[in-house]
Amino acid sequence: MYQEALEREFLLREIAFEAQRELMIHYKGQPLGKGYVCDLLCFDKVLVELKAMDKLTGREEAQLINYLKAAGLPVGLLINFGSHGKLEWRRLVKSQ
Repeated sequence: MYQEALEREFLLREIAFEAQRELMIHYKGQPLGKGYVCDLLCFDKVLVELKAMDKLTGREEAQLINYLKAAGLPVGLLINFGSHGKLEWRRLVKSQ
């Protein structure tokens, strides 16, 4: 439900995105048989992961950093709709 609502908001604001895009993962220059399906990919550069949890932890941040490294993407947003009374989000940048 949160993803669908966010997709509609992106369309209204003319934000380029693709939902449920499979990202090929490479190991030592070779593609692996399995990839990763991200919630949203904006502008072909920003990976967006959506959660609905009481609060974000280091585990979710580590997961997003791993996805960024594996997919070769520079920036990710971790958005949590489950926090009571507020939207929780983190912007993460892959270190070089």
